[in-house]
Amino acid sequence: MVKQPKGYLALVLHAHLPFVRHPEENYFIEENWLFEAITETYIPLIRVFESLTRDDIDFRVTMSISPTLAAMFCDPLLQDRYLRHINKLIELAEKELERTAHDPQYHGLALMYYGRFVDARDIFTHRYQKNLINAFKKFQESGCLEIIACCATHGFLPNLNINESSVKAQIEIGIEQYRNHFGVAPKGMWLPECGFYPGLDRLLKEAGIKYFFCDSHGIMNADPQPQFGVYAPVYCPSGVAAFGRDWESSKQVWSSKEGYPGDAAYREYYRDIGFTSDFEYIKPYVHPDGFRINTGIKYWRITGETENKEPYQPLWAKEKAAMHAGDFIYNRQQQIGHLYPHMERKPIIVAPYDAELFGHWWFEGPQWIDFLARKISNEQDTLEMITPSEYLKEYSTNQVAMPSPSSWGYKGFSEFWLEDSNSWIYPYLHEAAELMKDLAAKNADLIQGNFGKNPSKAAMRYRALNQAARELLLAESSDWPFIMKAGTMVAYAQKRIKQHLNRFYRLSDDLKNDCIDEAWLKEVENKDNVFGDINCVKYYLETQKLSQQREVNAGV
Repeated sequence: MVKQPKGYLALVLHAHLPFVRHPEENYFIEENWLFEAITETYIPLIRVFESLTRDDIDFRVTMSISPTLAAMFCDPLLQDRYLRHINKLIELAEKELERTAHDPQYHGLALMYYGRFVDARDIFTHRYQKNLINAFKKFQESGCLEIIACCATHGFLPNLNINESSVKAQIEIGIEQYRNHFGVAPKGMWLPECGFYPGLDRLLKEAGIKYFFCDSHGIMNADPQPQFGVYAPVYCPSGVAAFGRDWESSKQVWSSKEGYPGDAAYREYYRDIGFTSDFEYIKPYVHPDGFRINTGIKYWRITGETENKEPYQPLWAKEKAAMHAGDFIYNRQQQIGHLYPHMERKPIIVAPYDAELFGHWWFEGPQWIDFLARKISNEQDTLEMITPSEYLKEYSTNQVAMPSPSSWGYKGFSEFWLEDSNSWIYPYLHEAAELMKDLAAKNADLIQGNFGKNPSKAAMRYRALNQAARELLLAESSDWPFIMKAGTMVAYAQKRIKQHLNRFYRLSDDLKNDCIDEAWLKEVENKDNVFGDINCVKYYLETQKLSQQREVNAGV
């Protein structure tokens, strides 16, 4: 019998990391952000998608993969370093098997980690040839996963908007990278930090984007107020659809007090053998300079608000994940049961989360997604999983309203990315964006491929222009002000901002003075090689032309 659901769930995972690649060092601790995410989030999600597909479960997930994360997935240096990383974990897990051989409380857990690490290496190297883009592309082509675009370096667009060239470059380069990786144009876009301002939709429309996401209050405070709240999209005046985050479903997963990940049966993230083991024993597997780091091997469960953590029990955690998936579905059914009689359509509940919540922070998160998809498919008929583009296909007529300025995160109005700890960066970013626009205008023929009578010199200038654009884009990442506000790895974030801006200004001066140091340029190109396959600087030129055309059209 064909199911007739009364409402839909759009599960949205935002996958992003800043571009962290340091070929100048043999070991760089911040590269572990990527390696941990691959082992603990992205490979576990791949396992879940493979299992659901193998069992013919009809599921839908929407997922952004930011261009910087995609670039790192594809980078040969980082691929080889990940292989080195996972091999060291396997070696450590083998030692743990020996160490815990006569300790039944922990030996089973050591076996679990050893199996996971070996399987992760096999998935990474043999199944997907060291490039996880191959996996996600396969799931998109099968129809169960809809991958959406994201901005080039995850720039927080409301704070870059003083220079429309920066906003447009972030959007357009992100879309070009998406096409390069997935071979098709994206339907939707994840706005970094859900940062929206009126008028941004016009740039998305010009780029061919059909929809994006706002936080709840961005939709609820739209003008005019939406008839169906966040349970149906609105069309911006440009025609681009905006979907709003459902606060109830978010709270059940995100909340530190009410959310599922805090359950006592789940694995404790904050206790790792990298910090609890004898130092001489763990020394070969932590930082070469001798300070302790997380290894990913964690033997304890949350237990409660106590320092006396009890051993992790995987079967208990699995039962809780199944129970919490059922509870999540029940609550969505209750929402739909209330909404359906009062709407002219089936409501859509949009539940977006950072992808790294699943597996990295919440170890059982991927298992929860697996149970969620299976239970929705097999155990009820009220709710169905859907992607935003599928919903727009079913309901092509929607209310027109302009969402309000908004973001997700602290207070919901951009404050996390603009306050005392990080406000100093923006005058430099804005000045650099103006300089980038001027450089593009003065080198328009070169950017368009006209290398003139001295092609070798022109080629050098073209490389310098492109690298200047890359340095500006990397400096614009929202991760740096976020880290400064959060108070974690602040020195690294400050260093990255200053490095990219210093390199940008040197390239700008060298271009103006026509004295480019090729050896230094080559060194910087090797260090900051993000988007090395595209003409980054052309977007600043095109933006200026489009702005001039709009001024002409407006009679300015």
